[in-house]
Amino acid sequence: MPSDTPRQKRILHPGEHFVTREPIILSTLLGSCVAACLFDPISRVMGMNHFLLASRNPGMRSPVLESEAGRYGLEAMELLINGLLKQGADRYNLLAKAFGGGNVLKLATRELPKRFNIGELNIEFLRNFLEKDGIPLTSADMGGRVGRQIHFDGKDFSVYVKKIPMNHTQQIVSEEETYFRKTLQHQRQRSSVDFW
Repeated sequence: MPSDTPRQKRILHPGEHFVTREPIILSTLLGSCVAACLFDPISRVMGMNHFLLASRNPGMRSPVLESEAGRYGLEAMELLINGLLKQGADRYNLLAKAFGGGNVLKLATRELPKRFNIGELNIEFLRNFLEKDGIPLTSADMGGRVGRQIHFDGKDFSVYVKKIPMNHTQQIVSEEETYFRKTLQHQRQRSSVDFW
């Protein structure tokens, strides 16, 4: 008797991550953001994150994992990996797939230099992190000038990617700009304290 019951789906927004042992579908929309899809094929644990900024000060080009520059991306990756381990994954069995990092976010030049490309920095961070952590990147679709809608399938750990052309990325851009501006505002509030 075939089962036609719809499968559970979880949608992730910027700054979120989710880990599960259930064969559900994890979905998200990506522009400049990057999503890391990690899984342990032996213990059948999977998870995904969605982060917009690789660093607290994204304009700095200092080594990503050797300074504060890796804080946001690093935190997103550590939350994801720790969540997988708590669900029973073995760190040595982890495999990764990565998506996003498109150059779709247009921010005011008073906030960032013209040459700034958040997507590129996110891609660089994620590749460096996975390499230094010894997690093989088995497939990736990153960069370019398109947004992406991805669906990470817990049945076989495949990822379905639908590319979204620039003229259809307004929802993604709006969501990322809102998240980015909140982050900048939070940073400004924290830095307004004078230390003597």
